[in-house]
Amino acid sequence: LYRLDTFDWTVLILYFSILTVLAIYGGYRVKQVIDFWRYRKLVPTPAGHYGEGELPRITVQLPLFNEMYVVERLLKAVTEIDYPRDRFEIQVLDDSTDETVKIGEATVEHYKQAGFDIHYIHRTDRTGYKAGALENGLKTAKGELVAIFDADFVPKPDCLRKLVDFFTDPLVGCAQMRWSHINGDYNLLTRIQTIMLDGHFVVEQTVRNRTGGFFNFNGTAGIWRRKAIEMSGGWQHDTLTEDTDLSFRAQLMGWRFVYLLDEDAPSEIPVEINSFKAQQRRWAKGVMQVGLKLFGRIWAAKLPLRVKLEMFFRLTGNISYPLMILVSLLQFPLLLVRYNQGFYHLMIFDVPLLFFSTISVLLFYGTGVWYLDKRRTPRLLHLPLVMGLGIGLAFSNARAVIEALVGYRTEFVRTPKYNVEEQKDETWKRKKYKRKRGWLPLLELGFSVYFLLAILYAVQMQLWGTIPFLSLFFFGYGYMGLVSLLQSGGGSRFQSWWRPLAPSRHP
Repeated sequence: LYRLDTFDWTVLILYFSILTVLAIYGGYRVKQVIDFWRYRKLVPTPAGHYGEGELPRITVQLPLFNEMYVVERLLKAVTEIDYPRDRFEIQVLDDSTDETVKIGEATVEHYKQAGFDIHYIHRTDRTGYKAGALENGLKTAKGELVAIFDADFVPKPDCLRKLVDFFTDPLVGCAQMRWSHINGDYNLLTRIQTIMLDGHFVVEQTVRNRTGGFFNFNGTAGIWRRKAIEMSGGWQHDTLTEDTDLSFRAQLMGWRFVYLLDEDAPSEIPVEINSFKAQQRRWAKGVMQVGLKLFGRIWAAKLPLRVKLEMFFRLTGNISYPLMILVSLLQFPLLLVRYNQGFYHLMIFDVPLLFFSTISVLLFYGTGVWYLDKRRTPRLLHLPLVMGLGIGLAFSNARAVIEALVGYRTEFVRTPKYNVEEQKDETWKRKKYKRKRGWLPLLELGFSVYFLLAILYAVQMQLWGTIPFLSLFFFGYGYMGLVSLLQSGGGSRFQSWWRPLAPSRHP
């Protein structure tokens, strides 16, 4: 009989300990899915409605930093918003250091001549990054309400009308719409991103808002009550997610937030993987920073325990990325141990934990697909790739989490926008702002080779049940590393092989 030695016990205990932690977070995702289907019809309604002559003055703030390709599109959309001109102010808050300055100035002047109350505010000192720009704009803003749209958004003409009536309730501090995606079918990366974002905006935000928890304003596509910003301490720039920080401070002060699941604001998502990784890294680090900053205050507040637990999972969820790296490293030793175990052990210990840590991800993102799409099958087939891409982000996001935990400060890295809307548009490959690849892609490719060897070993030893799981790791690390290298190399060699899956229909 085979007897487990010290090495075996070390591998198994470490593996199952990490898997248990991941399963707990997976159980939290399952609860969110259940709550979503329970509360999905509990649609928020405004306490009252403004008459046309009673509509409050709104200042629309448009923070920019080197957005030469999209600034004209943004301003065109904003100036087409249906709202009384005498109560509608636009602030272009531009921290740019390139051609965006001239384009922005000229475009603002054009609309000023057309009769819009529009102002171009340029800072040469980028202190506070986006938070600093918003804070600076508030000094001269005329509106009692402040709408914010990032450069990659194309707001619909009725967006302010859909949100403004919620502010008839004097306790409402913020109202936001769901993001939709104007280029979600562009390539494989954007299709996977769309599913990832929809999981957040369909399930997480809806559940948090409709069950009485805290949800965070996502930095754009919403309206703030100016008084709520000021009374909650204003925009602060000691974290990389100033929107999450202010949101939780405001809700701790007693301000109510409103989230509209069934109203959307179209946006452009990254078509280039290094930009996507930088965006995800900023979000992961920023949320962890907010957790370190505010969780003590949240835990000490007079809030229901369920709200505190919800906030704990929200603010610590990114710890899964360092744990995912440890799980990755353990896979080959685990195979060596597995070869000497029976299928019985696999069923007893693995299946419950893998259900909550793995299948919960499919349920979570599948819910977003199921709710939004009439033709669901094409996007549901992408779900295993969503899991793989999430694994592929492990090194990039783990670095962000560790930097936050040790207090290492980095600058706000904005996500480049290329004005890519059509599926055949490849002009972005010749445009500025492409990010350097660094050393991470080589590490990611190294791990893909590691998992290829693990798959070959599993085949040789006929450990068939492990192969699908190992394949997710192989795809995630391999796709992330290879595409990062190819795209940062100029894109000319990167052809349409990464657009292989049939496009889905998405609102």
